[in-house]
Order: sequence, then C-alpha cells, then structure tokens
Amino acid sequence: MKTYDEEYHSFVVARYRTLIRAAMLFGCTRPDAEDAVQDALVRCYAAWPRVVAADDRDAYVYRVLVNGISRSWRRRWRREVPLPEVPETSLADPAVGIVLHQSVRAALERLDPGQRQVLVLRYFSDLSEAQISEVLGIRPGTVKSRAARAIAVLGLDPALTELNPTPEENR
Repeated sequence: MKTYDEEYHSFVVARYRTLIRAAMLFGCTRPDAEDAVQDALVRCYAAWPRVVAADDRDAYVYRVLVNGISRSWRRRWRREVPLPEVPETSLADPAVGIVLHQSVRAALERLDPGQRQVLVLRYFSDLSEAQISEVLGIRPGTVKSRAARAIAVLGLDPALTELNPTPEENR
C-alpha cells in the first residue's frame, strides 16, 4: 500500500504537465500557469485526505486550479496585453501548424473566461460534462450551453476561418 506522500507524488507526476497546459489554455502565461498549478497542488497536498475521498480526484484538483486562477485574476488589475499579429501564411507553408496553434490560442483568449474554461476542460482535459459541472460549480445544462456558444463563437472567428480553406480553394 502506498504511503500518503507516495500516492500524492504519483498523482502529481501523472498530471503535472496536463495541468500546466490547461492553465495556459485558461489564459495564463507559462510562468503564471506554473505558479497556479504549484499553488493548487500545495493546497491539494494539505487537503490530500479530502482529495482521496472525493468522488473524482481530477475534478477536485481542476476545481482548486480554476478557483486559484480566478482568485489571482481578481486580486490584480488585469489589462489587455496586445499580442503580436499572426503573419499571413499560405496553407502550403510548413509553419502552418505553428500559425494554427497561435490562432487557436488567440481565439481561445478572446472567449469569455467561462466559455474558455468549459472548452479547455472538455476538449483538452477530456472531462465529462458532469465533471466540468463539479469543477466549475455550475449546472450541466450551463456546461452544455457555454460549450455550444463557445464553439459558435470560434466558428465565426476571422483568424480561424482564414485558416480553413473553402471548398473552392481546395480545388
């Protein structure tokens, strides 16, 4: 049987990178994401018996992470930081993957924070609607509507529609 510390260590090793990426997709810079994840994991370590007793450990940890990020945003004044413009590229350019990544990231940052959180938890962290509901403290119906609205907004985002060729351009 694993000890308290061994069990916690195994959990952290298995999920640390995914938590960092999720925090970045929530809108944190890499250093802020690392800080947020470390803070969340410290809080979880202090409450590890509650985490272990929870129905879903991942949902519990994501909830702590999301709450910590929200707290940090409320504590400090947030101002928009202009991002560099994405250079125009053709689809034949080998850097399309990089541009696509940048465009998707920028489009996610333009979403409402609640919509962004739902999309990241659903499609990146692969949580179910019930888990997302638990993590964010909202009803499952709200999870579904936020996801649908976010997908609709992303579908209309000019940066993403420019990257998706129309059927005429594929000929």
